[in-house]
Amino acid sequence: METAGKTAWIGELRGTPLSPLWAAVSERGLVAVGFPEERGNFTQQLQCMGFDHIITDLDRIQPVLAQIGEYLDGRRKGFDLPIDWSVMTLFQQQALSETCAIPHGQTATYGEIARRIGRPRAARAVGRAQATNPMPLVIPCHRVLGADGGLHGYGAGEGLKTKEWLLKLEGH
Repeated sequence: METAGKTAWIGELRGTPLSPLWAAVSERGLVAVGFPEERGNFTQQLQCMGFDHIITDLDRIQPVLAQIGEYLDGRRKGFDLPIDWSVMTLFQQQALSETCAIPHGQTATYGEIARRIGRPRAARAVGRAQATNPMPLVIPCHRVLGADGGLHGYGAGEGLKTKEWLLKLEGH
């Protein structure tokens, strides 16, 4: 992890079904999305990620908030935002990068992702990477299901209720 002593710029999005929602970027790209979050909780999450300068800057974060708002309104099917992968371990990067490849409206299982990254026995580790995904929505961990095709765990928002809502938003 290479974020020690770095700055994160944050902003808040309101007026969506998942409001309030916070997002943060570094010089390299998106580092976190949190919902529904209080500013203090989100700031604490960023500090745990090694950011010691956290600045509210709506101009800098506006492109991220705009794309998330468009997604939640059903007007966007994907994101074209730079992601700062340095805030994750190598395994998280592999698992969550593969998660980004799941098309809008489709799903994959933890086991399928494990196989795709060449770690067929690592379904549980993939599940842990999903659970610690710092950028839900943008890295669509809601599209990952259990081996039985069921909803298993979702750490953002209201948990499985939010995961189910997101899948319905995508027509699944």
